[in-house]
Amino acid sequence: MDVSFLGGPQPQRGVGIVAPFDFALDRELWRWVPDDVSLHLTRTPFVPVEVSLDQARLVSEHETLREGVQALCAVAPEVVAYACTSGSFVGGAVGERSMTAAMEEAGEAPSLTTSGALLAALQEIGARRVAVVTPYTKSVTDSLEDFLGEAGIAVTGRSYLGLTREIWRVPYRDVVDMARDAVAGDTPDALFISCTNLPTYDVIPQLEAELRMPVLSANQVTLWDALRRIGKAAVGPYQALVDPVARRGPAAMNSSPMLPVSRPEEPAESVEPVEPAEQPAALPVEPEAALASAGTEIVEPLDGYEQGFPSGGTEEWGGGNQPPV
Repeated sequence: MDVSFLGGPQPQRGVGIVAPFDFALDRELWRWVPDDVSLHLTRTPFVPVEVSLDQARLVSEHETLREGVQALCAVAPEVVAYACTSGSFVGGAVGERSMTAAMEEAGEAPSLTTSGALLAALQEIGARRVAVVTPYTKSVTDSLEDFLGEAGIAVTGRSYLGLTREIWRVPYRDVVDMARDAVAGDTPDALFISCTNLPTYDVIPQLEAELRMPVLSANQVTLWDALRRIGKAAVGPYQALVDPVARRGPAAMNSSPMLPVSRPEEPAESVEPVEPAEQPAALPVEPEAALASAGTEIVEPLDGYEQGFPSGGTEEWGGGNQPPV
């Protein structure tokens, strides 16, 4: 059969991704990517250290980054992103900038990190006060707050799990619970869900609708920034950062409504009031029901991930949500 009419595959733009050795959410990254863009992933070498400040430092050493970027040079990506939040904020603002410089030197392509992309995303949506959700221990979460503070971003509230391994197994329900805790008692400009190994794609629109604020996640900001560097838009329906319609929707409802203004020389015309048509009473929709019926991929807890760890741990390990030793 003659298939010459097909004309070959669609031309692709390339985005290089250097991820930590334990990164497990390759498929989630692809969900933000348009059809004419390919992701080229490589991982840092394995180190026998659980998620901690020490691990963050090891996977973000300049030589490690250079090797990762050089491994991607054969496919000539137009931009390279280091997809690790803790690894890119552990050295503070100066450390993040030096990492980006080392990557650009190694690959001679524009480069970025997840934490640098976060600051760009916060500037994009005009957020200066954020609530923070992390799967990390207290010390790693403290380091994220310090990084944001250097950039003039105030953390209004935070919630963390205290996990040191298998973060990719955390179900959406735990992410939702942490988000509600982090924004309780204050109204930040936005919520940030940290860690590129924490699943977030489907839960972002539901949280924005419930919390009435933009919700950013580590993988989202990384792909948003990488794609915009090559003139492409990330794909994320009903996510305020990447969907202009969503930015004007529920996520923007915490801003003051715009009232119509009449010019002095053109007084507003009086309009006869119209009796609204009687509508049937709307049934209340619980956030849980909205999450389950919005066409999302419902992720059940996987075998091997234990929820509700017994209480009694230290604050460092997230109180009652610490992992088993």
